[in-house]
Amino acid sequence: MTGTLLFQSLVLGVLLGGLYALLAAGLTLYFGVMRVVMIAHSAFLILAAYLAWFFNQQTGMDPLLSLVITVPLFFLVGVGMQRLLITRLRAATLTMMSVLLTFAVALFIEGMIGFVWSGTQRRIQLPYSGASIEFFGARIAVVKLVAFGLAALSLALLYLLMKHSRFGQALRATIQHREAAQLVGIKTDRVAGYGFGLGLATAAIGGTALSLDATIYPSLHWHWIGPLMAIIVVGGLGSIPGAAIAAMVLGIGQSLLQVPLGTTWAQTIFYVALFATLMLRPQGFFGGRLAQRF
Repeated sequence: MTGTLLFQSLVLGVLLGGLYALLAAGLTLYFGVMRVVMIAHSAFLILAAYLAWFFNQQTGMDPLLSLVITVPLFFLVGVGMQRLLITRLRAATLTMMSVLLTFAVALFIEGMIGFVWSGTQRRIQLPYSGASIEFFGARIAVVKLVAFGLAALSLALLYLLMKHSRFGQALRATIQHREAAQLVGIKTDRVAGYGFGLGLATAAIGGTALSLDATIYPSLHWHWIGPLMAIIVVGGLGSIPGAAIAAMVLGIGQSLLQVPLGTTWAQTIFYVALFATLMLRPQGFFGGRLAQRF
């Protein structure tokens, strides 16, 4: 591997890791607030990608503008899903039953997408789709930079919301210790609903970013759920900073492995990291104290 190729792989790995961090943020929120394993998160990502594609087809405008519609829509869907479905599950079996429930939701979304838009592969064509810029000898696609910028901005806003707002403090308190939060007067059920909606809102942003540089089809969400689950386990369940660090590390690792191994085998880094985490540190390599700091 030449120096230029290594540098380009590192840059692409950072861009990919930023996108992974955004896609995994919602999964971390679901588990942190409700101890829910949200299998349907990746299906909502693909639904958001299809809505961005449909918006572009109907209006001819940049799909990023669809966020004005999809972000509040997904937030409301998330709040409704938590209040109408998740809260009906028994607390003793919440985590296990949430897997089955959200698996069914994922199948429903996949079927709905196939029914409305068929199973034909779709791809958004934009004026800057084929454009690239040169950065110290590395050629970087503009769409990857746009997706990374959107991910970075969204994660920065999420950080500010969690650290510097009353809702964020209440949400962090609910994540860290639900019973203690109730004792100091926090309405944890309401906060959990908004937290669930916030997680789904990140799916709207992540799916739109994904649509800029990916060919989409209804069953694509099964390709994403494994790597995203690996990221939140490696990062420490419930830790948003941990998930961001794990996403960046694994994104760079995948990019570096693509050169000698190819795209398919490079993705095995997620599963190797998942198995290593479960064997060596089940709470996650960035769990523990870091999980409590956000």
